[in-house]
Amino acid sequence: MKQIGLEFVAQGEVGFYDLEAPQDPGPKQVLIETVYSAVTNGTERHRLLTEHGFGGGNYPARVGYQVVGPIVAVGSEVTRFREGDWVFCGEHGGHRGWKLVEEDGLLVGLADTVDRKHCALFGVACVALRAVRRMGVSGGDNVWVVGQGPVGNFVGQAARAMGAQVTVTDLVAKRLEVAQICGAHRVLNGDHPDVWERLSAAGPFDYIYDCCSVENLFFDIREHRLLAHGGTIGAMAVRDTVTFPWGMLHARVEGKIEVACHFLPDDLRVLRFLYEQGTVRTEPLVSHVGPIEEAAGAYERLARRAEDLLGVIFEWQT
Repeated sequence: MKQIGLEFVAQGEVGFYDLEAPQDPGPKQVLIETVYSAVTNGTERHRLLTEHGFGGGNYPARVGYQVVGPIVAVGSEVTRFREGDWVFCGEHGGHRGWKLVEEDGLLVGLADTVDRKHCALFGVACVALRAVRRMGVSGGDNVWVVGQGPVGNFVGQAARAMGAQVTVTDLVAKRLEVAQICGAHRVLNGDHPDVWERLSAAGPFDYIYDCCSVENLFFDIREHRLLAHGGTIGAMAVRDTVTFPWGMLHARVEGKIEVACHFLPDDLRVLRFLYEQGTVRTEPLVSHVGPIEEAAGAYERLARRAEDLLGVIFEWQT
């Protein structure tokens, strides 16, 4: 296994550090050799550039929570896993050649029949799934997802998996194409001159997921009466501050605003099932795959918001 890790050494700068040899696992721990790791686009971009209060300018920073690889050693009391099992690990700690984690943490086993490389995006997919499950999306609900980066795309897929009617919008044609491939029922370009009329015709929406952090979105929702009575706005995108029209949550609409930014082991269990059934797909979102040694180029693209950048996976055994 590689004895290196990736870190942000200064604002906008990526480097590597030497990783010590792993200790033997504790009684309830497993040791994972990293074969693939994936970028968590929003979190890592914010930390790299110290946006939205992330990091406060403290460096070095080691960020990331999406690792796939085999278990190479287990503790004496581990019961869920064996040596040789492949897993996805969603524990924080950044991109590094190995991870030593508790067996009851954010781990899920991966079958031989799945594409393990593309399972590296399970973390951002689970953030999305957690939001859809916790906010209560169910069959027949009308859902609008604003923004089709990785989290937004997976919100749409998860909502559709729960039986909802899903409308998505974005400004980037490639992201809209991927959303179509992944099963969104209605795909609209946010730059189209008639987009508000089309959204009004498709609405009102029981759930609106903000996955883009457009400053005036909440006011646009109210102006065009897009939130159904008692509906929920899922504030997924990170913001410095949130400003919303008070009347949107009162009187005629009686709406709610909720935030989701993490996931639990049970979300991994459900995601694995949906992935194995082909209901949730990750492969269409993978835009870049390359060796970990070339990570700096990917982060440069992430920092300048390259439009063709979606899911980024690093390979550790090249």
